[in-house]
Amino acid sequence: MGNYRHRVLYGDTDQMGVVYYANYLRFFEGARNEWIRSLGLTYAQIEERGIMLPVFEASIQYLKPARYDDLLDIKIVATHTRVKIRFEYKVHRVGGGAGSAGDGRSPQGVALGGAGSAGDGRSPQGVALGGVVLALGHTVHACVGRDGRPTRAPDWLLGALEASGLAGGRAEPRSMGGGSKHG
Repeated sequence: MGNYRHRVLYGDTDQMGVVYYANYLRFFEGARNEWIRSLGLTYAQIEERGIMLPVFEASIQYLKPARYDDLLDIKIVATHTRVKIRFEYKVHRVGGGAGSAGDGRSPQGVALGGAGSAGDGRSPQGVALGGVVLALGHTVHACVGRDGRPTRAPDWLLGALEASGLAGGRAEPRSMGGGSKHG
């Protein structure tokens, strides 16, 4: 399964050195954009054809902090009805990132003595053991026309969703690369 990856930038963090809570929505946007690209479409192409996909609902559950320079792996699964698409996200830290609060490591990832793991799923060397989940979330997008009114998804969009294995059910991305601006 292809996943979206994001390296945490200094500007993604807050004064406490952890990823600012609202930035997870940007990470979700990047994953969602690349998932749509995996269908052979872009947001711009969908919008050019008169369909907008505004966020109707968003939710995030923060489990463990991400820090500067962590490499995040964002897994995405989508489901849909005729008028809405729901994306579910699972954010993991990849490899030996900067660590998290209470994991026996400094924000720079340096071991501070002891076992180096306080239930965060990391070895004393800071290597992920089984991919600790940092955050879970979802967004729901409504299909609307240029006038902003809800509309049924057109057949060409449903066809792209169904070709991905999302025939009114669940689909995971075929493969994804870097990020983009539309969401």
